[in-house]
Amino acid sequence: MSAITLADIQIRNTLQPGDLGYIAFIHGDLYAKECGYGLNFEAYVLDGLGDFAREYNPQQDKVWICLHHNRIIGSLVAQHRAEKVQLRYFIFLPEYRGIGLGKHLMLEFNRFMQENGIKHAYLWTTAEQQAAISLYNKSGFQLTEESTSDSFDKPVTERRYDLILPSSSPA
Repeated sequence: MSAITLADIQIRNTLQPGDLGYIAFIHGDLYAKECGYGLNFEAYVLDGLGDFAREYNPQQDKVWICLHHNRIIGSLVAQHRAEKVQLRYFIFLPEYRGIGLGKHLMLEFNRFMQENGIKHAYLWTTAEQQAAISLYNKSGFQLTEESTSDSFDKPVTERRYDLILPSSSPA
């Protein structure tokens, strides 16, 4: 079997029935296996995805559904929030990590912000997500808040990162 490359991945920007359920499944399954998160984490993801489904507006929100051989292997969601956007549900199956997909999606996320005049984005993650945090930092996100909780059925350090894009100067 040949190695998977970024060129092998298709990205769909339309939300289809079943997508959000599958995103919830990937989160619940992977975070249980890789981080030891429990059912409360999955409930948190399901609550957020339910809110997103009810509030979804294709003019203000954007989805990147990553597919390989017509199978969802990852996702990223830009969810509108008043004057900003929240980066959510950024995840890939393990065999698709390290091929440049995360970097590609972060560039697409930034492009979405620029094209829509959005200057402020934020995200929540946990301190355990070091590879993702490195990518967020390289994309300009900065740590703005930190707290501890056991809301995912184990002690975690939750972190908020914010990105403020510079205002364009007049020509």
